[in-house]
Amino acid sequence: MRFEYPEGATPLDEDYRQDLIPDLQLQAELNEFEQKNIVEAILWATDNSRFARILLSPRGLCELHRRMFDATWRWAGRYRRTNTNIGIDWPHISENVILVCRDVEYWIANQVYDWDELAVRFHHRLVLVHPFPNGNGRHARLAADLLLSYHGHEALPWGGVHLGGKGKARSEYIQALQEADRNSYDRLLSFAVSGAD
Repeated sequence: MRFEYPEGATPLDEDYRQDLIPDLQLQAELNEFEQKNIVEAILWATDNSRFARILLSPRGLCELHRRMFDATWRWAGRYRRTNTNIGIDWPHISENVILVCRDVEYWIANQVYDWDELAVRFHHRLVLVHPFPNGNGRHARLAADLLLSYHGHEALPWGGVHLGGKGKARSEYIQALQEADRNSYDRLLSFAVSGAD
């Protein structure tokens, strides 16, 4: 299978590509298969009070990723063991995921940010760490939306479009993430709370 990557996506190295579970031939088939897997994870996580208690933990974040991709990739839910085009060096993933969880718990307890900004910053920090071989953006957006939902708030529309393919919305999202890398969150927050035009 020939893999195609949208702007800003993490290309998989050969070892990770070999861990594709279903026998798929086209990128469109993979995209559809992954999306079905993610929908099952959303159904599982929604209103799951037991999972809500562990979402903000390395175990919870790994379990969410595993549920999102367990029918698609053998490495689902496991931290990457190589460096990628973005993200921190892989030996530091575990400690940084712990720091992200602790920071978000602190933000919640001390009402540091309003809920939308808190979710956007949580999402960005997860993407910045980039703990998994692939699916980090989708995982981070779902984790942020679940955090909002578990605390009685609406999920974010994230531009109101699917961000997996090429296009204007994907470019805007990537540029907003890059600005957030420089500690400027306005563009990412505006994008996250906006719906489709």
